[in-house]
Amino acid sequence: MVKQTIQIYGRIKPTKKNTTVYFVDNEEQTGAFLEFLVPRDLADGFVNNKRECYKFRFLKVFDQAVEQEEVFKNIAKPVADSVLAGYNGTIFAYGQTGSGKTFTITGGAEHYSDRGIIPRTLSYLYERFSQDSSMVYTTHISYLEIYNEMGYDLLDSRHEASRLEDLPKVLIMEDPDQNIHLKNLSLQQSANEEEALNLLFLGDTNRMIAETPMNQASTRSHCIFTMHLCRREPGSATLRRSKLHLVDLAGSDRVSKTGLSGQLLTEAKYINLSLHYLEQVIIALSEKNRSHIPYRNSMLTSVLRDSLGGNCMTTMIATMAVDRRNLDESISTCRFAQRVALIKNEAILNEELDPALLIARLKREIQSLKEELAMLTGEQRDGQLTVEEIQRLEELVKAFLDDPDPDVMLSLGPDLRRIQFCFSLLKGEVQRPCISAV
Repeated sequence: MVKQTIQIYGRIKPTKKNTTVYFVDNEEQTGAFLEFLVPRDLADGFVNNKRECYKFRFLKVFDQAVEQEEVFKNIAKPVADSVLAGYNGTIFAYGQTGSGKTFTITGGAEHYSDRGIIPRTLSYLYERFSQDSSMVYTTHISYLEIYNEMGYDLLDSRHEASRLEDLPKVLIMEDPDQNIHLKNLSLQQSANEEEALNLLFLGDTNRMIAETPMNQASTRSHCIFTMHLCRREPGSATLRRSKLHLVDLAGSDRVSKTGLSGQLLTEAKYINLSLHYLEQVIIALSEKNRSHIPYRNSMLTSVLRDSLGGNCMTTMIATMAVDRRNLDESISTCRFAQRVALIKNEAILNEELDPALLIARLKREIQSLKEELAMLTGEQRDGQLTVEEIQRLEELVKAFLDDPDPDVMLSLGPDLRRIQFCFSLLKGEVQRPCISAV
């Protein structure tokens, strides 16, 4: 078991104009500091006692000039390595609309270097699979969209052709052990990086995107891209199952600032409500001696239950736009991140026995014990050997004869039928040179 707090990172979205309202210090041994400098309003006759300086601690803060590759190496690569080892992992981006969450998680389409965490992680994992010939890896992918508090399968083939309301809803089911299961969410197997990327592109094509005053391509839903990984040694009944959630949360909209109306206003209400419930869960988890955690208040917190205070290694990226009009939201995002950093997760190694292989092994043991018992009791078995058994015995005898090792043994078990059949095969091999000589 690995106990650790949720890892928090900050990322500053590039601005068109130079700004002096923030300062980044990544030189501290204990982490990084992000400081906001908010000048007071000096209007006549108005007393403003607001703070001028806000300072927040992160593991690392990525300033405006940082490339996508560096973000991946620092944030996603350690989580991907833990998933390969058999632990669950989650990376989620949180911030206001237009602060760079989708660019960080999914990436941009203009340049190859703009690839985000998801495509880079897929590339890294499949490269690791190809380098490790001692293990057999199986991967499945799901892509869940939570829009207006309803779940939809982004990999559903009907998604693009049908209205959203006509698609089957993804439902949350909970078993007696309080494990969450998602009904109607498909799991698509992907054998290589190309297939996985095609699934990602299919899901991104189906996402709910709209233009808002704050963002020309604002994602109007929460999206959770999940890779389910199974790893085992060939022939071994022990396997490790792990999953990696890569989460792009919808941006919070301050309705008074964005001036939304109609459908966009409805979407904003649902987005803000689900983020509010997420914050409630974060606050509850950060408080000691809190007996009830309100995971069930929203679909988002239900799905991310393991990631928040559960069996998972979780990392959060706080994305911020630092132009003057967005300072309040950026400071609010940092405050949220500080609360998230207090949450402790307990990640366990997800190791289990494969039922099919275990059953096959137990059947072989039972058969061997039956044969041993028959030999000890003198019971004769009258049944004929099957075609498969005969073929297997012929292979064993051939391997025995071809092996140059003088100490090699032919292990047949206590079944007299098998022993007699192999003796007849050996007799035939011995007599064959004599027949050819005559």
